[in-house]
Amino acid sequence: MNIVSAQFVKSVADLKQCPAGGRPEIALAGRSNVGKSSLLNCLVNRHNLARTSNTPGRTRTLNFYLINNRFYLVDLPGYGFARVPEKMRAGWGPLIEGYLTHRPELRGVLQLVDVRHPPTVQDVQLYQWLKYHGLPAVVVATKADKLSRSQGLRQLQVIRQVLGLSGDDLLIKFSARTREGREELWRVIESWVN
Repeated sequence: MNIVSAQFVKSVADLKQCPAGGRPEIALAGRSNVGKSSLLNCLVNRHNLARTSNTPGRTRTLNFYLINNRFYLVDLPGYGFARVPEKMRAGWGPLIEGYLTHRPELRGVLQLVDVRHPPTVQDVQLYQWLKYHGLPAVVVATKADKLSRSQGLRQLQVIRQVLGLSGDDLLIKFSARTREGREELWRVIESWVN
């Protein structure tokens, strides 16, 4: 996809604050520190559109990024370990679930997992939840540059097995550093927003 424009529009902590206008939305979901912001930056060819951090839990709201004035990429708060108060972390669950369940503009979900580790119980729960609710989803194995090719292939098999992916379920190996998987992701996103 040719990126003509990419801009941060707003952060929302309540679904009533989501942008109006009916543009398609693609959500980025995954554990804290899995690389959602890095993936977003890589997709739009910008180094600092979405703020990245080594500290888990920096994304605390739904962050809407308008791409080509046509659709939104929506960076969701990470689940799992995050250095924030428990009350705040507990509040993310209803926000994320409400968004995934009730947002009619949502066209698909990119579920990110770290290729270096087997999916967590929370990763499995999210994937099963997305399938149960019939939401189009693709699993993206991030940080692919951190492993050798053979290690990466072994880990992809582990991810497939743990998440219970069938042959039809898409699993894309991705690296924000080398841009591996970027074009494949854009093909998926374009199919969802067209």
